[in-house]
Amino acid sequence: MITPLSRLLAAAALAALAACSSVKLDEAGSGAPVENRSADGSASTPAGGTSPGTADVGATPGARAVTPIEVGRKDPLDDPAGQLARRSIYFDFDQYTIKDEHKATLEAHARYLIANRGRKVVIQGNTDERGSREYNLALGQKRAEAVRKALVAIGVPDGQLEAVSLGEEKPRATGTDDAAMAENRRADLAYQ
Repeated sequence: MITPLSRLLAAAALAALAACSSVKLDEAGSGAPVENRSADGSASTPAGGTSPGTADVGATPGARAVTPIEVGRKDPLDDPAGQLARRSIYFDFDQYTIKDEHKATLEAHARYLIANRGRKVVIQGNTDERGSREYNLALGQKRAEAVRKALVAIGVPDGQLEAVSLGEEKPRATGTDDAAMAENRRADLAYQ
């Protein structure tokens, strides 16, 4: 049984297809000029066209300039050897003061976040297993807030940052020796 809604949807689909068929792709000059880029990266403009990087907006209603994509550009967050690969700030026992050895890492992340305003980071405060659950949640929050405040002081907009505490719930290392406990006293930068 054909309902009025299904007829309406079918009519809308046919109208959309008919609109697409009215565009002629093989006629010269029917749209914005095409920029020819050679392998060496130089650009040339077709005869009678506009200068490279611009579109003849007056030629076709609704035409827009297109921004080229930088081929081969890699996100620095994906560089395992770079400063941004370090995503953890470690703390001493029962402390939430950022040590000098982590300031270069925070500055690198701040530069990245300032340059990439669309990126957000959740700062996750962690503790070792010593102390009560409530105490560790509070200490984890203080560690996350210390990192957030340091990034804001460098110039990162506060809207790009969120500080949360995981307390002792997400240990990186298991065990009760000093090395395992030290590995768990940290704030992690988790990019969204």
